[in-house]
Amino acid sequence: MKNPISDVVDDAVTHAGLDLAARRIAALLNLNGVEAGDRVLLFVPENIDFIRAFFGCLYTGAVAVPAPVPVNLKAVGDRSASILRDAQPAAILCRRADVVDLNQWLSTQNNTTTRCIAIEDSLDVPGTAWAETRVSADMIAFLQYTSGSTQEPKGVMVSHGNLVANLATIRQWLGADETTRTLSWLPLIHDMGLIGNVLGSAYWGGQLLLMPPTAFVRRPFQWLRHIDRFGAHVSGAPNFAYDWCVQRVTDEQIAELDLSRWELAFNGAEPVQARTVDAFSKRFAPAGFRGSSLGPCYGLAEATLFVSGTPGARGPMTETVDAEALAHGRFVAPDADDPNVSVLVSSGQIMGCETVVVDPVSRRTKDDGEVGEIWVRGASVALGYWQREDLNAELFDASTAEGEGGFLRTGDLGVLRDGELYVVGRIKDVMVIRGRNLYPQDLELASKAADEDRCTGVGAVFTLSSTSEDVVVVQEVRPPTLAGDGAVAAVEKIKDAIVREHGIKPPSVVLVRPGAVLRTTSGKVRRSHMRDLFVRAELQALHEDLTDGARSVRAGHPGRLVGA
Repeated sequence: MKNPISDVVDDAVTHAGLDLAARRIAALLNLNGVEAGDRVLLFVPENIDFIRAFFGCLYTGAVAVPAPVPVNLKAVGDRSASILRDAQPAAILCRRADVVDLNQWLSTQNNTTTRCIAIEDSLDVPGTAWAETRVSADMIAFLQYTSGSTQEPKGVMVSHGNLVANLATIRQWLGADETTRTLSWLPLIHDMGLIGNVLGSAYWGGQLLLMPPTAFVRRPFQWLRHIDRFGAHVSGAPNFAYDWCVQRVTDEQIAELDLSRWELAFNGAEPVQARTVDAFSKRFAPAGFRGSSLGPCYGLAEATLFVSGTPGARGPMTETVDAEALAHGRFVAPDADDPNVSVLVSSGQIMGCETVVVDPVSRRTKDDGEVGEIWVRGASVALGYWQREDLNAELFDASTAEGEGGFLRTGDLGVLRDGELYVVGRIKDVMVIRGRNLYPQDLELASKAADEDRCTGVGAVFTLSSTSEDVVVVQEVRPPTLAGDGAVAAVEKIKDAIVREHGIKPPSVVLVRPGAVLRTTSGKVRRSHMRDLFVRAELQALHEDLTDGARSVRAGHPGRLVGA
């Protein structure tokens, strides 16, 4: 019987074929002078060639460095150039067609030591030429560069031992084995796509189907259709992807789908929204999707990937809490008639590590139901940041006030309640307004929901400084809906919703086109970057309505309407 997905598969590799390809690439690296411990930058398209290259690095004991292929090879300040300067690789693995351009790019970076190696050359190297390099658990397998400033990239040193420990935990969570089918469109340079899908499938011997991230963004129906046709048991994404499906997949397309074999739709990498899991479950129930298959989870690159997950087939667990109490660090149920509530989604139960919630200032361990910083320790916690000893002792070997040491400080705020982990925000993103801690994702949710006919995609909410109480809302909207009084109406609805739901003074509101809000490869909103763009008056606004405080810190013309 013909595989119903075979007509769209561009390339395929067996486990044995991947092993042979990795041996050839490892031998090629050795022939070019790459030794164990050397860094190798992967400027390879994110397809099966990327996977072959990654395993080739592991086979030779080199340190793989996944990175985005430079879009503009003449640029000096982009993310790829920053990673190059930080990692100081001995070699770059790339396509033969890119060697000349990359060598020119290296010269613009004043780099005379990094060598470009074409992966196609490995086809001329016999697999028997590979000389096995023994690796130990504490050797670095790869550097996972976290999203952040291009000027100060941080490469998480993930060891071979970290990978084995975390993959064993993920397999336990999934109940995965060689019969498990996984489908992924997630970027391979990001930890969820690389570890959770690619390395995981190799670890337990299952099948994996990859589709390009751009295919999902352009047509989210393709993701769901391939899950159906491939018979995928496991496939997941950040929260925004489920929202995108709800918005863009039509009733006619849903009628074509059978999602009954989708056992785990994991949701992680960014805050999980109760509205999203509920809307997705209802929208795709006619296609056989079970709401119990949704599995919110939590993790971070500094802990290799996975920290907690929803038990299989249980479905999301939510808690409705008093929003005012949450703003003061308490996780309590609201009064029956209190409209000021927050609905939080559990990221599941801790697996494979020890997790505590700690006061980030006093370092006192918090009690059950108190908000604090999430601290983690265990075999999955990475070795630290590459060449950042200034941070490693503070962040990767922290001690509580009670004297318990060896913890990773995640920078995430959360609550442990009855064995469930609820993530409520990032410490650096918390906005302190009149003594209350407000979480930007809550205001972003209120902004989008305020005018669903006009608001689309995502928003970014931030204050102008750590001491400012002037809140700015940047919201993506559908440009055609702003005609006439549409822009003014959208702004008023957003302001009203935020004032009503969060009790703050009216914010500044900037309306932008879809895609204008910057996000990381995992879908997290880059709020600090959006703040910088706003302050420098570099946002391409369709319409903006600014407070006096916001207007005073940037050069802009409030109320302008450009290209609506």
